[in-house]
Amino acid sequence: MGQLFSNYDVGDFYDEMFAAPGQVRPHYEKVLERFEGMGDGEIERKQALATSTFINQGVTFTVYSDNQGTERIFPFDLFPRIIPREEWEHVERGLVQRIQALNKFLHDIYHDQRIVKEGIIPEELVKSAKHFRPEFMGFDVPKDIYIHICGSDLIRDRDGNYLVLEDNGRCPSGVSYVLENRQVMKRVFPQLFGKLKVRPVDSYGQDLLNLLRYVAPANCPNPEDPTVVLLTPGIFNSAYFEHSYLARSMGIEIVVGQDLVVKDDIVFMKTTKGLKRVDVVYRRIDDDFIDPTVFRKDSVLGVPGIVNAYRKGNVNLANAIGTGIADDKVTYYFVPKMIKFYLGEEPILPNVETYLTMFEKDRKYVLEHIPELVIKSANESGGYGMLIGPHATKEEHEKFRQAIIKDPRNYVAQPVISLSRSPSFCDGAVEGRHIDFRPYILSGEKISIIPGGLTRVALRKGSLVVNSSQGGGSKDSWVVDDE
Repeated sequence: MGQLFSNYDVGDFYDEMFAAPGQVRPHYEKVLERFEGMGDGEIERKQALATSTFINQGVTFTVYSDNQGTERIFPFDLFPRIIPREEWEHVERGLVQRIQALNKFLHDIYHDQRIVKEGIIPEELVKSAKHFRPEFMGFDVPKDIYIHICGSDLIRDRDGNYLVLEDNGRCPSGVSYVLENRQVMKRVFPQLFGKLKVRPVDSYGQDLLNLLRYVAPANCPNPEDPTVVLLTPGIFNSAYFEHSYLARSMGIEIVVGQDLVVKDDIVFMKTTKGLKRVDVVYRRIDDDFIDPTVFRKDSVLGVPGIVNAYRKGNVNLANAIGTGIADDKVTYYFVPKMIKFYLGEEPILPNVETYLTMFEKDRKYVLEHIPELVIKSANESGGYGMLIGPHATKEEHEKFRQAIIKDPRNYVAQPVISLSRSPSFCDGAVEGRHIDFRPYILSGEKISIIPGGLTRVALRKGSLVVNSSQGGGSKDSWVVDDE
């Protein structure tokens, strides 16, 4: 073991790189050799090169609550996260199984509700779900696909088992960082890629475009070449960089609500040559804001009349309206039961143990153990609406206690999972930092998952919160074919 890792502390966690102090896992050996072979200052120079590349490319995200300026470069850690082939194939099978079950659940919940009638999921859970859209009962979406693009967050426990932390089926973000991270790492470590047989991720834009074309409406005037657009809330949205990046990579137009108009229940895009019919809208706008004539009347982001055009089968929306019920952290609790109910299979990727405070027995346990648990609001994301009991104050414990008592349907609780750790460069030294993993699943003619995903890293020492809005960064994720 060279100088770089001489003081590296594996800790009482699953370490991605080391099976024990000084004992490197086989798939990390070549990376260790490369990093150990770096001369003085080379790591700092490569980090500076990576950072300047992100700045030049404008790779940013927005922090709404920060008064120091909203635009930020997403912190990037040079040390890659490596996933060997067998491990990846296990993850892939589990994610394919999960998205199949979620799509069957959404079709069922908007049609016969068999899963409710047979007592698998309580009826009150569905009716009280914030993002359930009863207006779409009986509505058939093209090809029966509701979640076209999904980002499911995975973590690893102390034994290295992959667990699903949550599913993001409305507007999952972050894939642009996966693609940009890869470009940067190829520039910074060109030889390492050849040595390791890292699977490519750059087909994502084409795969996404193929999927969006596949789900064009049945009455599409030009089924060989449907018109697809990406609908963004605009330049002030936190993920606008990603929206423009994906539109560019697919070669499609990026539009805001005012660029679209509905006439005779058909959606058109305004162009310099007049109106052009739109067949598929990849929307990065939540249901609430997409059509002020149907949902929020005060929305200036959406397109008046687009929901009626959608109902008439003249345009398709990806992801479908109403998918938010699958994002609900209370619904998440039931996904293993959905897999058994719809597919007749055992879950390949288990959930994290979860307590539903809407159940009296679970609520009693949670209220007695708040200081030991992670408590989450059912429909928040980005690290908001969450309490990590062991790291919170008594006042914060009490605040969440009262919130649970007032609205038990709105909260879930989980034990604190010791997320796996990965070596990261922190202030000139290599130290272990906690990570999670978000692969991206595309569900079209077939289900495909780019080999890799967004590895987020909690750069603050001891922190378990990986969200960029809460001080997290990211790493490139390498799926390698040889051990």
